[in-house]
Amino acid sequence: MHEGALRYGVLDDVELALVEGDVFGQWKKTDERVKFSEVKPLAPVSPSKALALGLNYRDHAKEMGMPIPEEPIIFMKPGTAVIGPGDQILYPAGRITERVDYEAELGIVVGKTAKDVKAADAFDYILGYTCINDVTARDLQNKDGQWTRAKGFDTFCPIGPCIETELDPSDLKVQCLLNGKEVQDSTTAELIFDVPKIIQLLSQVMTLLPGDVIATGTPPGIGPMMPTDMVTVYVEGVGRLTNTVTLQQI
Repeated sequence: MHEGALRYGVLDDVELALVEGDVFGQWKKTDERVKFSEVKPLAPVSPSKALALGLNYRDHAKEMGMPIPEEPIIFMKPGTAVIGPGDQILYPAGRITERVDYEAELGIVVGKTAKDVKAADAFDYILGYTCINDVTARDLQNKDGQWTRAKGFDTFCPIGPCIETELDPSDLKVQCLLNGKEVQDSTTAELIFDVPKIIQLLSQVMTLLPGDVIATGTPPGIGPMMPTDMVTVYVEGVGRLTNTVTLQQI
């Protein structure tokens, strides 16, 4: 957000070159430059759907004492769950849940319409990568037996701080910091289904649209957050996505 207008920009150190056109189509940088400190960064996409994979890290499966899945566990989060860097994660009021967890994840941003894409061609359909916090009401996930309610609360899908378009996703450090303390630390080399395979498998099920995001799974070390906590997702080559947890007001 810059001077009341929604804009895309290309980040160069501490400045943004503002963009003209559709970043999911034809676009170009303009001569207009602003300091990053002069804008409010928003979630870098407004997806038609946010897809996610459960239990997609070998070391996380080992932590949970569960077998390596033969097929991906797929679920969705609504667009209303999306927030950006610096926004507040709302801890549901009224004791709906007793445990809200962080889940640091590498996010894939779809660049163009994809249906029945082969893994070998997957990178042609990817705009870039971002950080995602797949916030989860863990007790509701276990209670319900399916994950829509646990994953779907408003604000439960922080995305940002940017889309990195030049990145090899095969071996990136993925971390989570809770109040400055490292609580998750792994690498995408531990992914059971890697990025090309994810695109292939998901596009066999549903059409992926430009701006859709895919959370690729979380490393070991998941745990609870409480109101006033600050949580940071770090993905190597992308940056840091930081949000605070606030008790929702009724």
